Amino acid sequence: MRGSIDGLGSSAPISMMLPAVFADDDLAQRFVGGLDEVLAPVHSVLDCLDTYFRPSLAPLDFAQWLGSWVGAETEGTEPEPLLRAAVAAAAYLHRIRGTRRGLAEAVRLAFGVEPEITESGGASWSARPLGPFPGEPRPALQVHLRLPDPTPADRYRLDTLVAAARPAHMPYTVRVTAADPADDADSAVPAERTPER
Repeated sequence: MRGSIDGLGSSAPISMMLPAVFADDDLAQRFVGGLDEVLAPVHSVLDCLDTYFRPSLAPLDFAQWLGSWVGAETEGTEPEPLLRAAVAAAAYLHRIRGTRRGLAEAVRLAFGVEPEITESGGASWSARPLGPFPGEPRPALQVHLRLPDPTPADRYRLDTLVAAARPAHMPYTVRVTAADPADDADSAVPAERTPER
């Protein structure tokens, strides 16, 4: 929360702007001194306003608010470095939204871990017309995330994130497992689910 800071000096004291006749007037000096204390945080914010719009430098509560301006995919429960990175990358992510790279980057920014993404699409070229289509005829998207200590909340968060960042027509499945491959069978969080969309 923005607020007053005890002992913060004003960068533009009002007493220095008063006519000379009030320079020796104790009541006038104390009166404008009180106003200086109230206005000092305003001057401080205005003096460094550009830093409020840099997610890496802005106060945490302002960075969260800034995230709502730019449509960052955050819940507010992320660690501070991940939150700041997600807010900083929001505009870039909107440009690549719906692509494999955009989905991978959104998941990486939310969890701090690179996901394994498998999709049914493909691309190829041929010098001859009427060649076979690349990829599979039925669209599908699978996102697998390996976390050190997965919880059901991580799976729900991944499901929500993939639903928002995937191509709109693409059915998907998500899976969250423990980071150690030997523990995958024992530590898998609830089974895959394919939403009907």
